[in-house]
Amino acid sequence: MGQHDVVQGTLEMLILKTLALEPTHGYGVATRIEQVSQGVFRVNPGSLLPALARMEQAGSVKSEWRTSENNRRAKYYKLTARGRKALAAEEETWNRQVSAIARIMQASAKATSEA
Repeated sequence: MGQHDVVQGTLEMLILKTLALEPTHGYGVATRIEQVSQGVFRVNPGSLLPALARMEQAGSVKSEWRTSENNRRAKYYKLTARGRKALAAEEETWNRQVSAIARIMQASAKATSEA
């Protein structure tokens, strides 16, 4: 995995979180993720657009065509009620996984030999 790859399985969660902040177009989603992660994550359009399409199909986001800041037509995505529920579930799962990984990474040889 390269330095700028999004962790497998987290792209949709990051998109949902980004859209929870404000509706935006695909490029805006990618830019926000890169900015907030301080350049650690860069979202490839080849991953982003299919993810947005899947999420729209699932009813987590809906889209509409609008004029962007630079006067171009762009598809804007907005979180739905289903998307907010999905985000809450994803965050809960993520937090549980991060805690478990932290416990594993902090385990000492002594603690594992006592188990």
